[in-house]
Amino acid sequence: MTGTILIADDEPHARRTLRAYLRDLGCKGAIHEAADGHSAIVIANRERPAITFLDIIMPSVTGVEVLERLDHETAVIFTTAHDQYAVTAFELGALDYVLKPFSRDRLERAIHRVIRGCSRPSVPLVSRAREALTPTHMLSKIFVRDGDRIVPLPVPAIERVQGADDYVTIVSARKEYLVRVRLTDLEAQLTRAGFLRIHRSHLVNLDYIASIESCNPGRLEVVMKSGTHIVASRAGARRLRELAL
Repeated sequence: MTGTILIADDEPHARRTLRAYLRDLGCKGAIHEAADGHSAIVIANRERPAITFLDIIMPSVTGVEVLERLDHETAVIFTTAHDQYAVTAFELGALDYVLKPFSRDRLERAIHRVIRGCSRPSVPLVSRAREALTPTHMLSKIFVRDGDRIVPLPVPAIERVQGADDYVTIVSARKEYLVRVRLTDLEAQLTRAGFLRIHRSHLVNLDYIASIESCNPGRLEVVMKSGTHIVASRAGARRLRELAL
């Protein structure tokens, strides 16, 4: 890696750590630093870095506002303190990121993904960042990685979501996508969009339910329009019955 790099972060220790790791990983180009959003904009537009490490919350200007005021293309790797909301937002926006305290291995993986070209998707970075990182923004789409592309998946096109540990499989009519978020965190984003948790592993779009049928005593089975059958948990069955009230 010989291109220019910008580290935009208001924490001096974070900037020093990133700089040290980048040199250790063999980055040979100039490394510039900015301690606030306004400085980040000025330095980025002057130096035109190949990669920008951008904190999402800085004095005076947010990371998203920095992106909106750049006059050139730069690969962006977001940095943030370890916060589950932020992690979920990054994953749903298909945004490259590293968490504080920084891990050398995670940093190396993020840089390699940038070098491979995965951070040059068909969907503009600013659009993805604004959608994912604005807390009051109603989630209308999820950005998913499809091979070397990043594509928007409209929330209404999602039939259901199945969780397993720290990953979910997002199921649409055309394809399934694996995203590294917890089902509980995604549930918080999708409940307002007409999704219901019917099992600890299943979140379904109510618009895709064909019928709800009785099965074992006290249990309900949800039949999706695609033909998928899901047996609801007791708590899920209770939520389904409340829909008819």
